Amino acid sequence: MSTRPPRNYFVQSFSRDVGMLSRVADSLYWMGRYIERAEHTARLVNVELQLWLDQSPEMGAGRWRFLLEALNAPAADGPVDPTKLVNTLVFSRSNASSIVSCIASARENLRHVREQSSTRMWEQLNRLYLDVMDVRPEDDWILKSHDFFQLITEGAYLFHGITDATMSHGEGWQFIQLGKYMERSCALPVLLNAYFSTAGQADDLDWVGLLASCSAFESYCKVYTADLKPESIAEFLLLNPEFPYCVRYAVERMNEAIAAISERSFGHATTRLERIAGRLRASLAYAQITEIMTGGLHRYLDSVIEQCKNLHAAVHEVYIDYPIQSALEA
Repeated sequence: MSTRPPRNYFVQSFSRDVGMLSRVADSLYWMGRYIERAEHTARLVNVELQLWLDQSPEMGAGRWRFLLEALNAPAADGPVDPTKLVNTLVFSRSNASSIVSCIASARENLRHVREQSSTRMWEQLNRLYLDVMDVRPEDDWILKSHDFFQLITEGAYLFHGITDATMSHGEGWQFIQLGKYMERSCALPVLLNAYFSTAGQADDLDWVGLLASCSAFESYCKVYTADLKPESIAEFLLLNPEFPYCVRYAVERMNEAIAAISERSFGHATTRLERIAGRLRASLAYAQITEIMTGGLHRYLDSVIEQCKNLHAAVHEVYIDYPIQSALEA
């Protein structure tokens, strides 16, 4: 799972009409990614904890290893201690992708660019940070964890709602959207890869868990009823253009953000970035689930993941690690 690389905070892009300092774009982009990552982790861990209560210890142990794969986290060596694993995924400050670390990193990024945000945005993110820091991983914490994970998800929803309502939808807002949907576009294919790697052994409880991890069970049932067919689930979570926690929806929103930013960035060479984004969008917009399953779902998901990585690298190259000499010559 990618994390923000170290960089010089005083690098600026000097090209005419470029609009935004690279350090500001960097902070807003990564703030969007970190909030999305915290919410995604909260949903997955919460679902796995609920499923764990309904399974035998032997099956539960396999689910914890599966959770690490679904979060693209390093595999555990030896037997998995569920309590220690959850604490690592939620509270560990040494784990850059833990919920606590992500919320703290999002807050720190927004602190650097307070002038770009509204007061209400800062207040909400700061409140979420303080609420998270107030929770301690005590012995009985895991029994009351559902309320904590709801605090994370609802806090993220509220932050994005406040952002949409109180921040001008200009270049800064678009970088937040780009970060949010970049993270979602990267995380969802990894989650699908993990679940469908054991599709032959999966039961209805597993498929409900996958849909619940994407907050998608009710929306899926409205399209396919409660018939939990793996191919239908793959089609919905991959190719549905209307539900927010589907890969195609996230990629569409990411393309919209890139197009809006490119319009304001006359000094940047955006052709390659737009080409990568357009190719990824087309691979989802014109795909058919029968063709994907025939050609190999994992191969298709691996291709989406690789394209997302290339797109992330291109965003950094064009807008964040923008060479000063090129900016001066523009």
